[in-house]
Amino acid sequence: MQLEETDKKILNILVENSRLSLRQIAKKANVSVATVMHHIKKLEKDGIIKKYTSKLDYEKAGYDVEAMIEIRISKGRLFEVERKIASNPNVFAVYDITGAFDSLVLARFPTRRQMDHFLKKLQTYDFVERTETKLILNTIKEENIGV
Repeated sequence: MQLEETDKKILNILVENSRLSLRQIAKKANVSVATVMHHIKKLEKDGIIKKYTSKLDYEKAGYDVEAMIEIRISKGRLFEVERKIASNPNVFAVYDITGAFDSLVLARFPTRRQMDHFLKKLQTYDFVERTETKLILNTIKEENIGV
């Protein structure tokens, strides 16, 4: 799907602050409120806008431990295992990847003990052959990108 310039303007405004009113978005995009409403409805219908959310400071919210977990999964069971892992509330991303591992999981935990419990449970899952965990020490950049 080809995005119009107005779509791009609106999307970039929403990426920056999804709490703005239609009137505020219209003013920033230099279009009418009706135009904004029409474009947003179309972007939602087309699945380009999936949801509106907030950016949290997880450390301040008590999630001090962030981990990247690479997983090697037996052939033919990748999606089954990934769906099971994705259902854990501490997991915020699951990716299929290339290389020595099949899947990359990003997760946040309040304590090292909770992370340890998750990792030990993960290693008991059928079809999980091997894991490698890396702790994230600092986040330098983590932002949505504009279009």
